[in-house]
Formats: sequence, structure tokens, C-alpha cells
Amino acid sequence: MNVHSRQLNDADFEQMKKILLRDGPNEWNYITEESISQQFQLIQEGKALAVLAEEQEITGFAVLIFKAACPAKLEKYSSLSTMAYINDVVVNANYNGKGIGSALLQTAIELAGNAQCEKVYIERHEENLASAGMMRKASFKLVDTFYDPQKRTAGSRNTSVLVKNT
Repeated sequence: MNVHSRQLNDADFEQMKKILLRDGPNEWNYITEESISQQFQLIQEGKALAVLAEEQEITGFAVLIFKAACPAKLEKYSSLSTMAYINDVVVNANYNGKGIGSALLQTAIELAGNAQCEKVYIERHEENLASAGMMRKASFKLVDTFYDPQKRTAGSRNTSVLVKNT
């Protein structure tokens, strides 16, 4: 499995969207057409990277957003000018449990460090145990948990924000 970042073409974006819409949605994840479009636009503008897991095709990906393009709400934790943000991490369901999510996070952290980002932030539903385990394995530490009813419709409806120094 090759985990890396590279220039994307239209077919790559279509494959990523297909994986995200097919294998990403569950009661814990917040995925909208608008958020997908925003992430892909940031990649096209060079303000974000797609970190890909590939064999013959894309089997998973993470979207790594840089500095001023990170969500403004994160500025209360650190300066946007020194951070990166991992927006979505999704793995083709046929490849779950093979460490691909963790490999995507590790590569994203390395790429953020290469881009002179001091910290990498990520969010998850407070009760999403699969994401919690993957983030813990990548050494992310909890920064904050807050009630987020606009984004979270299940369980506690809380979002947890985590950070990892590069």
C-alpha cells in the first residue's frame, strides 16, 4: 500500500467522492456535498492536499488543510498561521482494519511538518470509538469537547477537538 500525496486529476476527485459518500457516512460523521466541494476546491487551489492510500486504485484518503484555510473556529486553540487541519479521513470499507487510517494520519502529520505547521488539529464525534482509536494511535491529544448540535445529530452531540505537534 502506497500512502502519499500527488497531483490529482478529475477521475481521482470522482473516486474520492465515491469513497467518501459510500463509506464515510454513519451516525458519527458529518459529511455534506458542500463540505466535499469546499475540500476539493482547497486542494485545487493548493491550500490543501489529498493524502492517498493507493494500490491499483485509491483505497482511502485524508484531506490536509493548511494554515489560513483551516476553519477559523480553531484559532482559539492556536494561530492559524502555524497549523494544519485534517478534515476528512475515509477508507474503503473493504480495507478497514488494515491500519490504513493510521497510515494516512501519520503521513498527513509528516506533510504538515514539512509545510512548517507546528500543530495538526482534527475533530471527531465524542463517541466515535473507531476514530478515537485511530487518533490515539497517531498520538493526538484531546484539546476540547463541546456541544455541537448543528454538526452532530446522534449520541451526546458533542465534537471533540484533538491536536498533535509535528
